[in-house]
Amino acid sequence: MGTLKDRLNDDLHAAMKSRDELITSTLRMALAAVRTAEVAGKEARELSDDEVLAVLTKETKKRREAATAFADAGRADQAAKETAEGEVLDRYLPKQLTDEEISELVSQALAAGGFSGKAQMGPAMKAAQAAVAGRAEGGRVAAEVRRQLG
Repeated sequence: MGTLKDRLNDDLHAAMKSRDELITSTLRMALAAVRTAEVAGKEARELSDDEVLAVLTKETKKRREAATAFADAGRADQAAKETAEGEVLDRYLPKQLTDEEISELVSQALAAGGFSGKAQMGPAMKAAQAAVAGRAEGGRVAAEVRRQLG
């Protein structure tokens, strides 16, 4: 099938041909963020699919936060645009876990690592994040770890 970056490029070309401005601008922005990540550091390199996924997750989070900020400021048109861009990027991310699934994975990770008490929050979070593997936002995972350790 090719890499995730190839899929983004192919979808960008298709959106340009169909003159879909929202998807075109969103994918251009996402690819620019990927290229920026590729040239960050000491030397340029090709990102793996997991690294591209991390960039897309970060960009999606930015869109969600911007939409909230615009909505709070009474700028519904900008909030709607940010939300729409976030939805375009969501298509490339793995399906997000439900709260019940996060709770189950966190409890398994805590039991496997033998974590108990708030003092072990750091190592417990590391284990929980590994179990969740990018399928849920860190804040949601942290809240569940805190709840189960408390």
